[in-house]
Amino acid sequence: MKTRKTSAIFLCMLTMAVLTPSVAKTQSLAGNLTLDEKVKKFLSDHSRSWYDMNIPASDGQLLYNLILKGNYKRALEIGTSTGHSGIWIAWALSKTGGKLITIDIDMGRFNTAVENFKKAGLSEYIDARLADAHSLVKELKGPFDFVFSDADKDWYKKYFIDVEPKLLVGGCFTAHNISPPGRGYGRGQSEFLEYVSSLKNYETTVNTTGGGLSISYKRAEK
Repeated sequence: MKTRKTSAIFLCMLTMAVLTPSVAKTQSLAGNLTLDEKVKKFLSDHSRSWYDMNIPASDGQLLYNLILKGNYKRALEIGTSTGHSGIWIAWALSKTGGKLITIDIDMGRFNTAVENFKKAGLSEYIDARLADAHSLVKELKGPFDFVFSDADKDWYKKYFIDVEPKLLVGGCFTAHNISPPGRGYGRGQSEFLEYVSSLKNYETTVNTTGGGLSISYKRAEK
């Protein structure tokens, strides 16, 4: 009798052990679906609100796709503005289990961005910093596996040099408002693109749709 009772208890525990991961996975999936709907609705409701130095939705989708494809988890954004790009980045990171550090120096834009992150349901995936990126980027320890630069263009090359040692091999550095040589934009973007394209341990391409986005993969340390 005692043997049967023990066997029954063991069978019950085994069943719970098998079912619990499935239940947890189902709950996690349901949570992601709920967040997806909330983010989609927020982006749809605010589709005409991103005029203040923000990226177009097509570039947001590209950043989102890059993060999912690379399974990136440690992201840095230089230049938050009012949060459009950060929402796309953090949305992808919510699926990879990652988090975003985003920096902006303007208090008004920063406060608006923080509110937008909250309304989109993504605050837990974002560490927003009100700071001067010229100094903070140097101070951040990293490591990072994904970087998006969209701040002052004349500083693009310096931002890259400061963050490059902290970028993991296999990581990706992206920069906005970049076009192929001889096709517009300013001196800062041109200097940055020329520099990063010259590095033998990086593979760089430029996506010319939307606002123009350079995509640089770190293939080796040197």
